[in-house]
Amino acid sequence: MATINEIKSGIESKMHKSVDALKVELAAIRTGRATPSLLDKITVEYYGTPTPIPQVASVSVPEARMLVIKPWDPSSLKAIEKAIQTSDLGLNPNNDGAVIRLNLPMLTEERRKELVKTVHKKAEETRIALRNLRRDANEAIKKAEKAKQITEDDSESGLEDIQKLTDKIMKDVDAVVARKEKEVMEV
Repeated sequence: MATINEIKSGIESKMHKSVDALKVELAAIRTGRATPSLLDKITVEYYGTPTPIPQVASVSVPEARMLVIKPWDPSSLKAIEKAIQTSDLGLNPNNDGAVIRLNLPMLTEERRKELVKTVHKKAEETRIALRNLRRDANEAIKKAEKAKQITEDDSESGLEDIQKLTDKIMKDVDAVVARKEKEVMEV
């Protein structure tokens, strides 16, 4: 059976991974500015394998609201264009035969509010995952106490430590969400 410290370090690692996953998901949500991470989740059929755009092309940001995609293999240009058109980004790619230009229009107030709702939904999913991890850790500690592997005092302090860790990580989630919300609402 694991000791309290092993349970805490294991749960802390998993909680940090949950926050990192949230950051990755939020990076793909469009803001007023162009960012190459917008294309991270869009996959292109490349030699029969679904491949993320950044792995088949270089993505640059020449202007605040424009992305330029230059494929390493010119034959994949059409596939990249099609993948962007069918994505949920709602962008229309301009293909000039060598590169694809993506102009990002200004976001409307309504669209910004929708994006903020999406941000909050993803944050809530992360919070649920964190609460589930806390529950699992608490159960592991209680199980160890029942099996007489740790004392009642150790169990209580372990449960307190898990709660403090959960509160700290929840604050991190709130900070990540607040930053993203500010970014989305910025005109």
